Amino acid sequence: MNANDKLVLAVPKGRILKAIAPLMARAGIEPEDAFFDEDARQLQFATADPNLDIIRVRSFDTATFLAFGAAHLAVSGSDVLMEFDHPEIYAPVNLNVGHCHLAVAAPADLAANEDPQRWSHLRVATKYPNVTRRYFARRGVQAECIKLNGALELAPNLGLCRRIVDLVQTGSTLKANGLVEIDTIADVSARLAVNRTALKTRPGPVNDLIARFREAARAA
Repeated sequence: MNANDKLVLAVPKGRILKAIAPLMARAGIEPEDAFFDEDARQLQFATADPNLDIIRVRSFDTATFLAFGAAHLAVSGSDVLMEFDHPEIYAPVNLNVGHCHLAVAAPADLAANEDPQRWSHLRVATKYPNVTRRYFARRGVQAECIKLNGALELAPNLGLCRRIVDLVQTGSTLKANGLVEIDTIADVSARLAVNRTALKTRPGPVNDLIARFREAARAA
């Protein structure tokens, strides 16, 4: 990272972006108008601060841009940070928005007779293979993970597997597909994360943004 470059803040598209927009405003971050245009093809945006740019990327990519130094800070779901688990990433602020949880789910008929104590080897569909393997390993269970990026609720109904691990917000999608939760793996919310090298080499501006986001989260 070049200390003379602008700071870059990575934010995720979609659900979390809408939730953090008020926090960004409270933190004094004012993006250019195109940032709020969902149809804009632009991915990098200026702000009212000449030393700060924002990039808008897929939620799972926030951690990648951050870990490898393409972004100095990022707003990312704690689910993404748990899955990526990179030593270069430090997440000092819980923004307390975007609440949901990671859960194990299965068809209702299977769950009714489920005894987790008897698990030994399972096939699981998930966007979170690393988190899933760690969760089941703690229980002494070998998990064969099938990586899917969407439509996880279809997997049990089509015979791909009997269980899934996915984000749950209201549970309505699970219910609509005949699935129920078996266990909660972790509560999830949006976090402000930073690149550790950036924190060491540019402590002033990085810590200033951390403090502003922390105060904005408290005020909210």
